[in-house]
Amino acid sequence: MDRLEAMAMLVSSVEEGSLSAAARKLNVSAPTLTRNVSDLETMVGTRLLIRTTRKLALTDAGVEYVAAAKRILEDVDELERRAAGEFTNPRGELVVTSPVQVARLRVLPVINQFLALYPEIRIRLVQSDRIIDLIDVHADVAIRVGRLRDSSLVATRVGALRVVTVASPALLDKYGWPETPEDLSNFPCVVFDSPSLSPWRYRSQDTGQIYTVADVPRLLVSSPDAAVDAAIAGTGVTFILEHDVHDAVVAGKLKYVLQEFEVEPIPVHVVFLSRGAMPAKLRRFIDYAVPQLRELLAEFGRTPSD
Repeated sequence: MDRLEAMAMLVSSVEEGSLSAAARKLNVSAPTLTRNVSDLETMVGTRLLIRTTRKLALTDAGVEYVAAAKRILEDVDELERRAAGEFTNPRGELVVTSPVQVARLRVLPVINQFLALYPEIRIRLVQSDRIIDLIDVHADVAIRVGRLRDSSLVATRVGALRVVTVASPALLDKYGWPETPEDLSNFPCVVFDSPSLSPWRYRSQDTGQIYTVADVPRLLVSSPDAAVDAAIAGTGVTFILEHDVHDAVVAGKLKYVLQEFEVEPIPVHVVFLSRGAMPAKLRRFIDYAVPQLRELLAEFGRTPSD
């Protein structure tokens, strides 16, 4: 039995939640993986996993062992990448995560230009509007929209985005212009079902206090594109990041409303994990992407009073 391979199988089993899922991920048979994990427990001299019909759980010894195994596997991976020249030459796969629409409108153009400059680098772009743990998906770098919570990340701010309320001219002609967020109860609303945009948040002009407006949506959608298209069609007012509606506003298809009640713009950061020396592929990407993204986002994030 290869001990490092068995460690990787154990760690993957814990991360995936089952031996069978880990076997599929690692492309080995379930009996092979189970045997290797059992042999590892025999070698260590103690039980590491508690197997039930529903899930895996770690023993106390297993918690400590898996944490150490992860560190060892990361160290070995780094040594192998050093030996392959990854820390001196920009090459290999780079995994980038980003919110879906930010990726399409801002990040993908930067990636396309970057790949043209570095032919030995490959990029896997993971698009999700959920906050993705960089370790869980083995990602190198992420573009994050919102307040940062994880202090273990190295973050570089590249811009900010307003959260805006918009409506079509036809809808405003029919219902009038809302003067306060409370007036939205008289309007049909299109809600983009996003954890960062639901419920709709506004700021009191008098006290600066943040409060929410939770109207029953006339239409609930799962993508910003759909919310914008429905708003343009006059289906309802929508609440969205400004870069999603920028072109429609410039074209006169949508109008900003309730600007004086907007909350502070949401910051946009490029983030990565701090763990030892940085591979050349990551350093090159950050050095290239940060100024490019700052330029692409420079026109956004200004409050109406700016």
